[in-house]
Order: sequence, then C-alpha cells, then structure tokens
Amino acid sequence: MSPKTTATPSRPASRGRFAGFTLIELMIVVAIATILMSIAIPLYLHQVRESRRTDARAALVELAAREERYFDTNSAYTPTASQLGYSGFGTSYPVGNGAYYYISPPTISNTATPPTFSLKAQPLPGKGQDLDTDCASFTVTSAGQQSSLNSGGADSSSICWGH
Repeated sequence: MSPKTTATPSRPASRGRFAGFTLIELMIVVAIATILMSIAIPLYLHQVRESRRTDARAALVELAAREERYFDTNSAYTPTASQLGYSGFGTSYPVGNGAYYYISPPTISNTATPPTFSLKAQPLPGKGQDLDTDCASFTVTSAGQQSSLNSGGADSSSICWGH
C-alpha cells in the first residue's frame, strides 16, 4: 500500500481563478493613492506654512514691545539689537522656534515728531517658508500698525494678521 499524501495543489478561487491581485487592480490602487496624495500634500504644506507665520508675528510684537520699553527709558528708539536683548538682525539671526524668519534691522526715526520705528520680518530663503506667497513679509510700526505684503507686493494684512 502506498502512503497517502496530504499536500494539495493551489486551490482555485471561485470561477476557476487563483487567489491574488491582478496587475490592473494594483495599478488602480496606485492611481487612486496618487490622486489623493496630489490633493493632500499641498494642503498639508499650506497649513504648515500658515502655522509658521505665528513665529514671525510673535517675534515682531515682542520686538516692538522691547523698542517701546527702551523708548520709555531713553526717550529714543534704538536700531541696535544688543540694546534690545537680541544677538543681531538679518538672515544670520533667525527668530522663532523653527527659525523660518528673520527680522531686518529696524527703521528708526528719532527726529520725527513723535519718534517712530518700523520692524519687518521676512522668511529665510531655502527653508520652505519663502514659498508662502500669501505672506511674504510682516511689518509692525511704532503706531501699532500691523501689515503684511504678499509676494506680488500687494497688501495681505487681512490674510496674514487676521484683521
């Protein structure tokens, strides 16, 4: 008597097909995933850029407060970063948690009546935030005016400052 073997060949699925995915089914899944990613990734990056704008706004408001404290003590504004507790201004001295923005040296006019200052924050090149075309720069003045320009130079304060 010969021993019985228990191994069976692959069992065909219903209607005689073998179980598994066809190339067409896999290509459809890849196409759907590509379409979803082409929508989701740009939206995600836009939301990330919007959240990083907070760093620029917060840094400008804080620096404006420091300028006002300096003015209260010295009756003049200062363009010197160290007198305001900063290391420096410009691209070598990024501000905020992610260091996506820098503050340009302040524009000061102590001869005007009343004396004035203007502070401007811009995105650091090459860090991704420079692709934010809605809010290419932020500005705060001694009068408390908060403004922003888009990459075309048009006012975008309502988008960037929310007013």
